[in-house]
Amino acid sequence: MLKWAGGKRQLLPVLRRFYPRTFRRYWEPFLGSAAVFFDLHAEQLLHAGAALTDNNPDLIACYRAVRDQTEEIVHELERLSRNHERRGRDYYYEVRNDQFNRERAALRASSNGGDLVYTPALAAMFIYLNRTGYNGLFRLNAAGEFNVPAGRYENPRICDPDNLRRVASALASADVTLQHSRFDRAVAEARAGDFLYFDPPYAPLSKTARFTSYTAEGFDLDDQKTLRDVLISLAARGCHVVLSNSTAPEIVALYEGQPDVANAGLKCHRVEARRAINSNASRRGVVEEFVITNVA
Repeated sequence: MLKWAGGKRQLLPVLRRFYPRTFRRYWEPFLGSAAVFFDLHAEQLLHAGAALTDNNPDLIACYRAVRDQTEEIVHELERLSRNHERRGRDYYYEVRNDQFNRERAALRASSNGGDLVYTPALAAMFIYLNRTGYNGLFRLNAAGEFNVPAGRYENPRICDPDNLRRVASALASADVTLQHSRFDRAVAEARAGDFLYFDPPYAPLSKTARFTSYTAEGFDLDDQKTLRDVLISLAARGCHVVLSNSTAPEIVALYEGQPDVANAGLKCHRVEARRAINSNASRRGVVEEFVITNVA
């Protein structure tokens, strides 16, 4: 349904090698495009439900709206698609600046710090901006406004009713929850035998590759350290854990050759993945990434 910076659709053939043969509840604390959740659902592997969380409140609000108000969102997306076909980039900026940011600001003000509840119109605009904005990024400026520029797409697919209905059906499955939460709080109740997949904002391979900070709080080295400690704790608890990340030097230093990591049964695998996001098209392509897991 959504394009997302670092989305794992292209890495699925690799990640499937690390799915445990059997597991209880599934947990995904960095939901993003939810590629692994939808893959597990399609393969009918979710026998005890799933806990889906993300620290981006807009993302969770959009998924909830798709789950609960699918047909209304399809109707809104059809309208947005027709207008985009006629007016292109001008319409993108009109929706971004005059509609989405304005309605989102009003919603945030009225929520008093609670969960955001997207209307079908707001959810459809979120999807529209995601499908037509630059590389599917979600980025906020210092004022909290969505500020991603228009992408350069010849014929973007804005409305895909069948896919939206499949997404809604998966999210509405029994014992699947959607929550806005920070990753360490989100997994506090995970138990032995559960399967947890972590796809955090990647540590950048270059100093200019900062697109991964898609929440207002960002995600820094201290967060990466906390995440490592969470993985160690979950592995000691008897959970099946899989984490993907870049092979940036600071991530290598956190995991490779660390006794606490090895003693928890975690192994570091270097795998090839295809990167689609870079301001320089010549630098897109196959790169080396980490998969860190205790799944044999």
